[in-house]
Amino acid sequence: MGNDNYGGAVRRKDREITDKLEIEDILGRAMVMRLAMCSGGEPYVVPLNFAYQDGCIYFHSARQGKKTDILRENNRVCFQADAGVEIRPSENACSWGMKYQSVIGWGRAFPVEDPEEKKRGLAALMKHYSGKSYDFTGISLDNLLIVRIDIDEMTGKKSC
Repeated sequence: MGNDNYGGAVRRKDREITDKLEIEDILGRAMVMRLAMCSGGEPYVVPLNFAYQDGCIYFHSARQGKKTDILRENNRVCFQADAGVEIRPSENACSWGMKYQSVIGWGRAFPVEDPEEKKRGLAALMKHYSGKSYDFTGISLDNLLIVRIDIDEMTGKKSC
């Protein structure tokens, strides 16, 4: 799941997560994904609501704005999400720590045009945050932008 083409190699191999199911579990529990993009050599990062389904990431967006402008120019993205974050305090300032599980991935972002895939992406988002299934039959999604990230690579890391 990880290779050096994107810098996905984890320095601390004792913290690396290579099991795809464990990585997918972290994505299923994470509440926020950070999306990194690049325009004209300048980085731009935004926090997003998201859902992981069928090996892809889905998020919704306004049709206009800086994020969509950048994605039209350059659809290569990097994303990061974490779960189980907990501070571990100590009497010694240099002994403080953090418990976490995180995922970082790379891929390409595409606007979803197919109405049925739009509904699946929106349903995945709603299921991720509510735990419930919704039916979008008869609802116009014309003004809603759903974006799918086709993932090239993902890697995970944890500290217990």
